[in-house]
Amino acid sequence: MDGIDKNSEERKTTTGKPAVEKPATEKPAAGKPVSGKPAISVKNVVKEFRLYSDKASTFKEKVIFFWRNKYKGLAVLKGVSFDVAKGEAVGIIGKNGSGKSTTLKLLSRIMYPNSGTIEVNGRVSGLIELGAGFHPDMTGRENIYINASIFGLTKKEIDKRLQQIIDFSELGDFINSPVRTYSSGMYMRLGFSVAVNVEPDVLLVDEILAVGDTAFQAKCINRLKEIKSRGTTIVIVAHALGMIEQFCDRCIWIKDGLIERDGEPRDVIRAYTDCYMG
Repeated sequence: MDGIDKNSEERKTTTGKPAVEKPATEKPAAGKPVSGKPAISVKNVVKEFRLYSDKASTFKEKVIFFWRNKYKGLAVLKGVSFDVAKGEAVGIIGKNGSGKSTTLKLLSRIMYPNSGTIEVNGRVSGLIELGAGFHPDMTGRENIYINASIFGLTKKEIDKRLQQIIDFSELGDFINSPVRTYSSGMYMRLGFSVAVNVEPDVLLVDEILAVGDTAFQAKCINRLKEIKSRGTTIVIVAHALGMIEQFCDRCIWIKDGLIERDGEPRDVIRAYTDCYMG
């Protein structure tokens, strides 16, 4: 018939009633759970270092004493894979030289893998090594601006957080002294204060907390719990097994460059202690 909208006729069901169009926000069918993108994804990562027995230091030496350029490859990570969900706290344990700190440096992009892929989503803040990102001749206050800018903050954002960082560090008048005059504990105070106050999506912490005094360590743990409750993803490398078990949702044990075990902190730590201390 003339004047009839064919499209409207096609939208009718067999009963003659107009079909209800599905909204664009319809939920997926059952059996297809929605999973968010992980905060950290590590796939088949291999990291090797070169060990030179007698490395030439100048171009002339490299040409004349060419045999000095020979090296032996040392594989620290041999194909590591794991994911970390958003808001998850993961502890990495293992003996010295097992690849724990190397893993953290790869996540922070201080170094890059020989093969494999690493994807970290969001703003990354880290406390990897004492004094990393600090200029020894500048004051603590000046180094706050340098360190925070490395984490991606603008000057206006740093200005807004400056007093909060200083207060948390408890450095007092030392904040205006060159950091070369700082003790290791003062370095840790300043570095941790910056790292946790830049509002990171992913926080990476190495064994740095071990150099602080007991009261400040407790304060740091409380701050870690606070930012974890806000949904920040945290990865901690530590030999303090008690802290890992108490704080972390999950524990990864790296042994000889491979993941030996990955699971509940209590189970992984028990297996680790049985292996080396039992």
